[in-house]
Amino acid sequence: MENSTQESHLRQENSVTYESPYPLYAMAFASPQTRTRHQHHLIAVGSFIEEYSNRVDIISFDPDTLSIKLNPTLSFDHPYPPTKLMFHPNPNALHKTNELFASSGDYLRLWEVGDSSVEPIQVLNNSKTSEFCAPLTSFDWNDIEPRRIGTSSIDTTCTIWDIEKGVVETQLIAHDKEVYDIAWGEARVFASVSADGSVRIFDLRDKEHSTIIYESPQPDTPLLRLAWNKQDLRYMATILMDSNKVVILDIR
Repeated sequence: MENSTQESHLRQENSVTYESPYPLYAMAFASPQTRTRHQHHLIAVGSFIEEYSNRVDIISFDPDTLSIKLNPTLSFDHPYPPTKLMFHPNPNALHKTNELFASSGDYLRLWEVGDSSVEPIQVLNNSKTSEFCAPLTSFDWNDIEPRRIGTSSIDTTCTIWDIEKGVVETQLIAHDKEVYDIAWGEARVFASVSADGSVRIFDLRDKEHSTIIYESPQPDTPLLRLAWNKQDLRYMATILMDSNKVVILDIR
């Protein structure tokens, strides 16, 4: 069944725009719990500049006044354009006043966002033979067990990190081609999409097997993005390359 309707309820008086000095690609809202420690919501935005030096800005949004403020001390250099940004899904569990924040690109990087600075915490490289690793296309933070972050890469693998220990928990050859996105469903279950046109589900308790739950109607049409409905894990959504459609999957 196809249903395509478009409605717009935004008016000038109930929307606000932040204009960055450079093109943007990645963006993330801080967890709702963050506002219990900060007056405003925090939003991270990452640049898309086709050179090594890029930027990430942490901006604050005041929903009461519909205003956005950039704090220059919370802007920092990022190597290459960040492919994804995420804040810690449960910052209250950290028992810290500062926010933990992650980015992907050349590596998986962890940052600490203070009141007046952003400090690098970890650079996680899963290559044992080189200081370089294959570029990361995306990652997802496990909101049930936040010590886990899963990354997807153009080298056909997905890597599960234990960020508390700073080590790889497991690395799987997930697809036949580049992996473009990854999403957690449960504490030990994640899914991924790839240039091979498939959606696959993995369970860390049985690493030798995966389940293909969807394949592109046209062979080898890449799937670019994946979202798992955390309110009802029966449903996923994915986007095909060069398509204007979102495909909703019932995985039962």
